[in-house]
Amino acid sequence: MSIGPRSPVRAVLRAPQVPWVLLANLVGRIPLGSAPLALLLFARETMTISTAGLLVGAYSAGLAVGQPMLARMADRWRQPPVIWTAVTLSTAGFALTAIRPDPVYAVLAAAAAGLGAPPFEAFLRVLWKDLVADRLLHAAYTLDVTAQELIFIIGPIITVAAIAMLDTAWALVAIAAIQVAGAVAFATAPVVRGWSGTPAARHWAGPLRAARLRILLAATLLVGAAVGATTVATAGYAEAEGVPSWAGWLLAAQATGALVGGIASARRPPADPQRGLEIMVLVLAAGHLPLLLLPPPLAMAGCLAISGLALPPALTGVFLLADRVAPPGTAAESFAWVATAFALGSAAGSALDGAVQDGTGVVLAGFLPAPLLVLGAAVLLRARRHQLAPAGGRPANG
Repeated sequence: MSIGPRSPVRAVLRAPQVPWVLLANLVGRIPLGSAPLALLLFARETMTISTAGLLVGAYSAGLAVGQPMLARMADRWRQPPVIWTAVTLSTAGFALTAIRPDPVYAVLAAAAAGLGAPPFEAFLRVLWKDLVADRLLHAAYTLDVTAQELIFIIGPIITVAAIAMLDTAWALVAIAAIQVAGAVAFATAPVVRGWSGTPAARHWAGPLRAARLRILLAATLLVGAAVGATTVATAGYAEAEGVPSWAGWLLAAQATGALVGGIASARRPPADPQRGLEIMVLVLAAGHLPLLLLPPPLAMAGCLAISGLALPPALTGVFLLADRVAPPGTAAESFAWVATAFALGSAAGSALDGAVQDGTGVVLAGFLPAPLLVLGAAVLLRARRHQLAPAGGRPANG
């Protein structure tokens, strides 16, 4: 667990520019963890709950469309111009949402805020090959995925603090300012200014023309659905136990487990990323089974911590494979599609688990995530049997 002197994680952090670009990138991504809550609380002051949900949905939809689109532009040109253009649009969207509380304008502005959010996650992932040696790539991806957990711990705290010190409208402005600060720090890094996409023949479908990537995205969507279902199931469990305020602590326990699992897995890269991913997804499924016991809250916190252990290694495997199967010249967009697939899966899983709870009146924490994860592993296994994701080397497109 500790990051010793010979730890791959320490070696990654000591590489030139890594602390700079990693910290700047994480700051730029903070709105992903803070904006949905801030938009919801802002809208609830003057709007109905359904309109407030629409506002958050508009932001999320903007993200889903904008991330691959902006990443494709960076693949074709460079990252800094895309970052400057995108963050300008996103900042304007947040500002217009704050000053125009009319529901129609607010929804459109929130969509613009999401559409222009720079795809920091994808932009960082394509830089790791320029930042660290090949032997440290697994540790770099794992560190990246693990550190991302901090966004969803710190983001809501920043939202609550900004609202307490200012108000909901100014909280949106503060979130936009944080995003701008991260964009400036990241886009001015030498490695970012020097990176350019690989020249290649372009296709309207981009990386989605590769069957290998489409299968990987399907598995990623199922993993995201399991995570989203767990979030809603945890909230329902806390409410059923009569301690709704425990929901945040329980989810923090799961995030803590993910942090521990990520640091531990960075030391042992799998010899075969494809098989390693299949195993990690199955381990992730097994880790969710204890949730079915519905133990008391303290024990449930421990179970949730266990359920999070395998998430960073599984996502690391996804990114390693995405890099291998992406067609030439589509690296950034491929990583953006992975992030989008996970986000869409999480939204679908949340909605599905909520519908199950509403329809049955029973909290079945862990019931949906495990089958979804087993199905994801089955998709990956089918890909292996059809030789759609070879274990080594960059395969041909198709």
